[in-house]
Amino acid sequence: MTHSLVQDCSVMAIPAGDVLTLPAGTEVFITQTLGGNVTVRTDRGLFRIAKENTSAIGGYTPAEQAEAAAGEFSEQAVWETLKTCFDPEIPVNIVDLGLVYDLAIDATPAGGHAVEVKMTLTAPGCGMGPVIAEDAREKIARLPTVESAKVHIVWDPQWTPQMISPVGRKVLGLE
Repeated sequence: MTHSLVQDCSVMAIPAGDVLTLPAGTEVFITQTLGGNVTVRTDRGLFRIAKENTSAIGGYTPAEQAEAAAGEFSEQAVWETLKTCFDPEIPVNIVDLGLVYDLAIDATPAGGHAVEVKMTLTAPGCGMGPVIAEDAREKIARLPTVESAKVHIVWDPQWTPQMISPVGRKVLGLE
């Protein structure tokens, strides 16, 4: 379904990662609405519209997004949070894509948690890498008792399609 932007909208070009402004009236076709952000196609290419800017898309009503539930912190909660992060070009979360290599959780002196994630990208030089990593970091930081969250992009080992989980393979039609 085609939508029209009702106001100027800050977007990120995919895959370069350049920040641009699409003017009001631009026709957009929504290609992905995962993780709260929206990927749109225009006659100028693919763009990512951040969750906080989706009101610029005329006639678009976002589905309710699962927010971090109040309660006890757990490693499972971090993994579930990471599963809400997506590459804007691929309809599979970063965990099932096999991009998350390591998750470390340490207790802090104040009784909270420090979380560090090591992740990679499907291709070196992807301009969206820092955006995906920051999305993951922000979502982890919102979990209860998280005092610090860091997401590092690493390149060793190099990612290969064999790292995609069975769930991810099914979504991509690889099984």
